[in-house]
Amino acid sequence: MMAKAYKGMGMEGNVARWYERTTRNDLPQFRALASRIAAASPASAKVLEVASGPGFLSIELAKLGLQVRAVDISSTFVQIARRNASDVGVEIHFELGNAAALPIEDGSVDFVVCRAAFKNFAEPVKALTEMRRLLSPGGQALLIDMRRDVSPNELKQYANGLGVGRLSRSLVLLVFRHSLIKRAYLTEEIRQMATQAGWSEPRIEPSPIGFEAWMSR
Repeated sequence: MMAKAYKGMGMEGNVARWYERTTRNDLPQFRALASRIAAASPASAKVLEVASGPGFLSIELAKLGLQVRAVDISSTFVQIARRNASDVGVEIHFELGNAAALPIEDGSVDFVVCRAAFKNFAEPVKALTEMRRLLSPGGQALLIDMRRDVSPNELKQYANGLGVGRLSRSLVLLVFRHSLIKRAYLTEEIRQMATQAGWSEPRIEPSPIGFEAWMSR
């Protein structure tokens, strides 16, 4: 699959700050996901979050005793995430970086997670190759994102459950329908890209508007 140019919303400045306010309502989901990752990882595992955004998932992982690093391509998000981590007193190394060239040493991480960002990567196969490179033997990667065949009704139900005001809900739906769905992949495309990147067959599970792809090193 060829590389694609990024054409989504630029996650800098006010857009990044709006995204933080919106996703803050998802804190219970971040806590639940962090608990699942911790249960699938060794005690005090080294975890990397790729495209960490405001840092909410990384923070919940650190609270559970995991050693967390995080990378994002947005300088605004890196600043926001550092502030959020400082506010709750957890130590996380947030740094600026590209998913297709992660600034992480080979085989130095036990678990990699990437949530709600993969569809926007300009070089998705390279990103998957990088995730595999930095994992230690037996390590796992978890990719969570939207699927392209999500229905309008599924999207509406998801937006209604966000707990945000009408204006923010309408904006979320607008972005989903006119930008994100066009960028998203079918699950079979995820399988093909994982194979190209050197992974064995991923375990792909459906979610309300997307999928979870579990991959093992």
